[in-house]
Amino acid sequence: MLSDNLARYVALHEALGFSFRTQRILLRMFVANAERHGDNLIKSDRVVAWAVEAPSPEQRRNRLLTARRFAIAMHAEDCRHEVPAVDALGRGLFRRTQPYIYSGEEIGKLMEAAASLGPAGALRPLTYFILFGLLAATGMRISEALALRLSDITDDGLIILRTKFKKSRLVPLHPTTRAALDRYLSSRLTICANVESLFLSNAGTPPRYDTVSALFRQISRKIGLRGEPGQSGPRIHDLRHTFAVKSLEQCPCNADAVSRHILALSTYLGHAHVADTYWYLQAAPSLMAQVADIAEAFGQTGAA
Repeated sequence: MLSDNLARYVALHEALGFSFRTQRILLRMFVANAERHGDNLIKSDRVVAWAVEAPSPEQRRNRLLTARRFAIAMHAEDCRHEVPAVDALGRGLFRRTQPYIYSGEEIGKLMEAAASLGPAGALRPLTYFILFGLLAATGMRISEALALRLSDITDDGLIILRTKFKKSRLVPLHPTTRAALDRYLSSRLTICANVESLFLSNAGTPPRYDTVSALFRQISRKIGLRGEPGQSGPRIHDLRHTFAVKSLEQCPCNADAVSRHILALSTYLGHAHVADTYWYLQAAPSLMAQVADIAEAFGQTGAA
């Protein structure tokens, strides 16, 4: 019964254009757990018990909220389904992972390490050199970069079609970035011209996300940015954070300029809501100092 309900719930969201991958995986785990206990209806205590099995507070809360949204939809059809309280695990605020802001020197070392990968003369070192450089220079998501095709490269920049929120956008390229990309294309098309994907492994197939992430961690350890395996450290996604923070640091320190800049940056990064972009203001002391100065000016004069 719950499995049938879940199938309808997932199908509805996918029909509306949502990828719904993570939610689908979590809800299948929850439904399997509930059905092992003989549940035909959603029970609040079962949701909470399943949620607290997650290894971190963030994951526990995500489990709770995902199952709660499913419960709300099912309760609308059958009031016997229970909806757990939104604060069933407490009212602790969600805390994002603190981003690492790379220096220009560190990005250079990452790219140099990528270029030195073996085997010599193969496509692999070229691919990772330009991939990491493109992420740093554009702020693209790694998933967007890996999905790029040759036809997505235009005179005006890169067309991002496979976005997180199903929104296509154009990403202009700095002349130096475009020149580096063109040099990669010259080698890439010589080695393998009959595959549409922009980035290729030595096998002639697009690199997998987990392969890229593992290699990034390996290179980061090699140049001293991360500790031993298993220890936390700078992530590949932090290249996107770095791009956003460096962009905001170039903005004049006045409220109107910041508002315009953040709106443009939100569009450029492909954020679903401009509020997601405001979070980057917290990522660097220099940005927080600007926010504090504006707030102080407003408190003294009533105008920022």
